[in-house]
Amino acid sequence: MGQLSKFFGLRERKTSVKTEIIAGLTTFMTMAYVLVVQPSAIVGFGAVPAIVDINGISVSKEAVVVTCAVISGLITLLMGLYANMPFALSTGMGSNFMLGALLQSGSISFGQIMAVILVSGLIFLGLSVFGIRDLIVRMIPKNIKLAIGSAIGFFIAYLGFKNTGIGVFEGGIGLGDFRSPSVILAVVGLLIIAALTAFKVKGAILIGIVATTLLGIPFGVTTLPTQLFKLPDFSQVGNLCFQFDFSGLFTPAFIVLIFIAFFGDFFSTLGTVLGVAGKAGMLDEDGNLPGIQKPFLVDAIGTCVGALTGCTTITTYVESSSGVEAGGRTGLTAVTTAALFLLSVFAAPLFLMIPDAATGPALIFVGFLMMADIGKIDFSNFSEAFGPFVMILFVIFTGSIASGIAAGILAHVFIKCITGRFKEVHPGMYVLCVPLVLYFLYNTPL
Repeated sequence: MGQLSKFFGLRERKTSVKTEIIAGLTTFMTMAYVLVVQPSAIVGFGAVPAIVDINGISVSKEAVVVTCAVISGLITLLMGLYANMPFALSTGMGSNFMLGALLQSGSISFGQIMAVILVSGLIFLGLSVFGIRDLIVRMIPKNIKLAIGSAIGFFIAYLGFKNTGIGVFEGGIGLGDFRSPSVILAVVGLLIIAALTAFKVKGAILIGIVATTLLGIPFGVTTLPTQLFKLPDFSQVGNLCFQFDFSGLFTPAFIVLIFIAFFGDFFSTLGTVLGVAGKAGMLDEDGNLPGIQKPFLVDAIGTCVGALTGCTTITTYVESSSGVEAGGRTGLTAVTTAALFLLSVFAAPLFLMIPDAATGPALIFVGFLMMADIGKIDFSNFSEAFGPFVMILFVIFTGSIASGIAAGILAHVFIKCITGRFKEVHPGMYVLCVPLVLYFLYNTPL
């Protein structure tokens, strides 16, 4: 234990092995849904054959699950051991649905999708190696960076409402069906976590997830698996690897798609890393994260490795905040999450029995906790407060962290310029505004 504590610097970050393991387990349980969603995004929703032909490539849902679990585990392990940060990574929910929809519509082939992801990942990697990503982070105004955590708080609370059915966001916004057992269970789960937190019970979020999962059994919300452990079928996994089709990659439409994939990943990672790190108390007085180049580099490597193995963009997950709230402060949290991802290859039925009604309340509660930084924003100065306000609105109403940060930066620069305070804006911000405007203009390329 002593060597483990020394390697991860547990004493310096005022944490313990037990706390880190609980935090890693909490993070995994709040993001395990990716193992269910990822195959549906690629292969298709609803009842599909065991083996699906995609552009001449035989793919099974099980192969997608196995690949997603293994790559998520390995890259998260790298984050823990190299960056020593409590961040977990997996396939991004925005990119997988956007690219999956294009794939299933026939607009683009599977090989072309992987080529797009690889190129965007290589760009990401290059910017990380040469420190350009770190430079961009440092020139973003402090108030914008302070607001990122709050914006993410609203975003993950929205995810919790949407996933549990407490709120309805399709065909209009409204209340969900409160006669539904899953909705009732989600509300109960939220109250359990809140009550445990009020009484300062350690591991409140994890206990709430487990308790809600167990309560869901008699209500038919939690479906018990027929077997807890199952040897995975690796026979189709190889079909997903090294499937690149670079034809047409440098046409205007595909260049725009690469641009969107890159900027979406860039700002999503930026927002998540700063937001989660802020909640963990890791940011300096200027809102920067010392050593941020390491998690950036791991994220970029993850995207490239993901493309090589048939995964959509690998990115840092906002659900990492649940582990941070549980006390995670070091890479040991990420290592624990990584181990669970790798174990899920053999115990997927056990982990996948956790319903949205159990993980959703955890997301809602963590969203509440992350909104604390909103009080640090200087709302007395309109030219400083308008950008954060726009960013939070865009994150909430577009459901995109990347779009929110981009809109917030553009709004900040605009207000500074029209009020004659253009000298307060870093020169690099003016350059950054050009691709951000293009990001909004060409966000539906195909």
